[in-house]
Amino acid sequence: MKLVKILCLYALMVAGVCEGQTAARNWNGKRCAVVLTYDDALNVHLDKVIPQLNSFGFKGTFYLIGNAPVVSNRIDDWRKAAQQGHELGNHTLNHPCIGSLPGRGFITPETDLARYTVARAVSEIRATNTILKAIDGKSLRTFAYPCGDLTINDTLFYDRVKAEFACGRGVAQGYLQAKEVNLSDVNAFAEINATAEQMIAEVEKAEKAGSFIVFIFHGVGGEHPLNVDLEEHRKLLEYLKKKEKDIWVTTMVDLAVYIQKMQVTKR
Repeated sequence: MKLVKILCLYALMVAGVCEGQTAARNWNGKRCAVVLTYDDALNVHLDKVIPQLNSFGFKGTFYLIGNAPVVSNRIDDWRKAAQQGHELGNHTLNHPCIGSLPGRGFITPETDLARYTVARAVSEIRATNTILKAIDGKSLRTFAYPCGDLTINDTLFYDRVKAEFACGRGVAQGYLQAKEVNLSDVNAFAEINATAEQMIAEVEKAEKAGSFIVFIFHGVGGEHPLNVDLEEHRKLLEYLKKKEKDIWVTTMVDLAVYIQKMQVTKR
């Protein structure tokens, strides 16, 4: 009788461990997910970031401004990046932001979101989708709010186009479970002068929470005031490669599709 009790307890322990392992690996079979996103269509993304990502076998998400010279002047390079598996995301046609907020001296009257109508914002987002499809031939993609601004006169303009995207990437930080994610405003972490140590610590927090982290980069090795040193970026990629069995490095669109499926499954 005593042996039976011991065997039963052992069976319960094994079941509990297995259940815990399954629950902890709920991101495509891994402990957490990491998405590397790059905003504003910069030369450095093509010349430095993509070769670095390719050297580690990772795919990034690049949010392109439709009318940026780096888009029109380097269409073949962006097409090649898409063919290599990198995502080209929508960052609007003119990158409008609310000009009255602190630190927005770069905003002109023509790019002040507060002066936009919702109809204009929607039109420019759709125009950018047309440009991106002409480059990569794809219809499914994601959106990123310029400056993280969500509204025009209290109207959530993305609501008018959300059916045309897998998700909208925001700028609010957080380590969420799939069922908690608002796919119209996915949480993300903007990196400015961050060290690899700081970014790795954020990944470790995501893994501990059984969550995911979306990184927002602008300049990587220069070309933008919101910059991360190229070597620090490389060290982050090196860490992610070493942890590949536990960390799913993916694109924003693939993460969004995965979260959608998980949310449907858990209803």
